[in-house]
Amino acid sequence: MKRASLLVVQGVEQGARFEIEGRPISMGRGLSNEIRLHDTEVSRVHATVELLDDVFTLTDRNSSNGTFVNGKPVTLYTLADGDQIQLGRTVLLFSDAELEDRTISISDRVQLLQKHDPADRSSIISQMGQAPAIPAASVTADDDSHSPSNLVVLYRITEEVARPTVSMDHLLQRILDLTIEAIGADRGCVLLTDPLTGEIKPQAISQHSAIAQDSRMPVSRTIVDYVFKNNQGVRTADAQHDSRFDAGRSIVQAGIREAMCVPMQGRHELMGVIYVDITTPADRLLSAGKPAGFREDQLRMLVAIGRQAALAVENYRYQQAIVKAERLAAMGQTIATLSHHIKNILQGIRGGSYLIDMGLNDHNEDLVRKGWHVVEKNQNKIYNLVMDMLTFSKERQPAHERANLNETVADVIELMQARATECSVDLKYQPDATLQISTFDSEGIHRAVLNIVTNAIDAVEGSENAVVLVETGHHRETDMLWVSVSDNGPGIPEDQRAKIFQVFESTKGARGTGLGLAVSQKILREHGGDISVESQPGTGSRFVLAWPRIEDDGSSGQTIS
Repeated sequence: MKRASLLVVQGVEQGARFEIEGRPISMGRGLSNEIRLHDTEVSRVHATVELLDDVFTLTDRNSSNGTFVNGKPVTLYTLADGDQIQLGRTVLLFSDAELEDRTISISDRVQLLQKHDPADRSSIISQMGQAPAIPAASVTADDDSHSPSNLVVLYRITEEVARPTVSMDHLLQRILDLTIEAIGADRGCVLLTDPLTGEIKPQAISQHSAIAQDSRMPVSRTIVDYVFKNNQGVRTADAQHDSRFDAGRSIVQAGIREAMCVPMQGRHELMGVIYVDITTPADRLLSAGKPAGFREDQLRMLVAIGRQAALAVENYRYQQAIVKAERLAAMGQTIATLSHHIKNILQGIRGGSYLIDMGLNDHNEDLVRKGWHVVEKNQNKIYNLVMDMLTFSKERQPAHERANLNETVADVIELMQARATECSVDLKYQPDATLQISTFDSEGIHRAVLNIVTNAIDAVEGSENAVVLVETGHHRETDMLWVSVSDNGPGIPEDQRAKIFQVFESTKGARGTGLGLAVSQKILREHGGDISVESQPGTGSRFVLAWPRIEDDGSSGQTIS
């Protein structure tokens, strides 16, 4: 069965990938969708993708804000590999699984001929460096190297380089397909040098539909090595001998009449080559009104395409290297930060255990209770730390269920009341009695509110007349549920406000892990919402957790108290 995939390249679910097969797939904000998007600008059932007549078709389902493909509004659209679908603020990249699977067998479809192949023969017609000089006087009427059509091809390839892609193989395949179409070649391939082994490997192949798809494309290793050595593009034709090659070396006589091979020169190194050829006999091309072979301006354009493709490969590899370095750096920072925090918790447990041991030895029950209180307090810290790590460490879909928001927040208040009393903080709760039962991840929202309330209590601890006020409500104009947590603490300086949601950024010193706010923000964004902050030094802070209300189609709309 034909398969495809959708990769979220922009939006709340960025990085998520969804597989598509034969059955219709619905996309939208509602719970019933196979692809659920937590985007406030996406309709409940926004669009569907289904396989019709062996092609994937996108259908808009009368959405409020419309469905766009490659920036243009559509109602019914046949999807092609690389199309970008925009629903609200979310952009998804469509990928044909058959094209992705095709890259697996590329090595079997390209025959890289050895240098002493007895059937190998060619002659270089012309060659060209990376930046050939083109004097204005030498440009003739027949030279269309600067024609609008060539500029359009380069523009389209530049656009492909800039577009999101699933993999480097996928990107090179799209560039090669455009190249074959523009040059008028029958087939072509991209050969890259493995950065670790230095071995030349086929990375993409494209050929005219008239050629058998399972046929192998012969590529002269002699020509490839010549291009690598001299860093020049060459145009070749069949011949018995060429002084630049040893006798008997060139293109295999498998119907190949002409070929071009150009270097893929990056900023610092030669990444590989692009190789294209023509197999159609010259008389057949002339009878069809087409040129009998490659032209000089086509070689010049192919050199430019090779340069663009090399920069694309180089950028992709740089990006992968940066991601790897950032992951290693983040891992080191995570280990260092968590180790420091765990050490503080263990020291607290050790202190409590010491008090318990003293109380047992002296038969002092009050000392045992005091020690146990210290141990229990640090056990809660371990639990909260582990839960925050689990929440933040992986992508997850909220476990939506019908729930009472007032009860969820009330449970947080009850849980934190003892802590507030211990810190001499007046913890107040003002629920909105008109709220209706709605659908959300009650456990996730509970954790997000708990982190914010904990931070608020810590912020006002030790202050005179310390107050933390928690409220719930529903903004009817935007149909958003919200929870507000206000305090009359010292507030947050403006230069720190932009950093508080970053991982391991904490204003609590040794008392904080720097995970709480980041975890809360992640949970809210998984719900399609976010957290806003209002704070001024000396006047306290107000955190508002807001997310779109979701109502099941069969819900009763029961009011909660």
